[in-house]
Amino acid sequence: MPRSLKVGGVTPFTATDYPGQVAAVVFVQGCPWQCGYCHNTHLQPRLQKSPLQWSRVLGLLEKRVGLVDAVVFSGGEPTLDPALGNAMRDVRRLGFKIGLHTGGAYPHRLVELLPEIDWVALDVKAPFEQYEKITGVSDSGQQTLASAEAIIASGIDHEFRTTVHPALLSEDDVIELARSLSGMGVKNYALQVFRAQGCKTKELKATAIAGYPSADLVETLRQMFPGFVHRPA
Repeated sequence: MPRSLKVGGVTPFTATDYPGQVAAVVFVQGCPWQCGYCHNTHLQPRLQKSPLQWSRVLGLLEKRVGLVDAVVFSGGEPTLDPALGNAMRDVRRLGFKIGLHTGGAYPHRLVELLPEIDWVALDVKAPFEQYEKITGVSDSGQQTLASAEAIIASGIDHEFRTTVHPALLSEDDVIELARSLSGMGVKNYALQVFRAQGCKTKELKATAIAGYPSADLVETLRQMFPGFVHRPA
């Protein structure tokens, strides 16, 4: 019997998680990283028992046919789950487009999944050599770099995005990362300012972020990427 996707939650309707599409979001349980600004910390543990049965989720999605255009798999880290490919094919058979939100922790699995996907959002957390201070895991930057290179090489529609907080990334760090991504051929980039909702790290919640990022930084990034988006707090 094939494995079933471990689902931690579902959003049945959203207009913000897949550009230009009305979508449902399936949140996959489990993540190998411990980013301090995570607002889905309840999805970090890889539980033995799935909070939501995939068969029930699929039944819900069947009822969304004609109401939404796409299904986005998010997390946690969805590529952690070996059942993700089968789940994507289940959803494709219902006629939905497939989106993916990933941190790029499993580049080899991502490469296998890319043919199933219509659009992917990659969270790029810092300059690649500084990743451990965000994720708490060594070599995580190299994993994301390999995932980024695979996405660019595939030609798939994408958005690269970075969540920023002044206690974690200076504006010089952001510029360094942006130059690396632009040099790789990234066209669509989003700068997301930290939001305290769901975050359990008191130090980050207590740090003032007024005036960050500066208007000069935002304008610099706008000039670097044809498809640049600034998402303030």
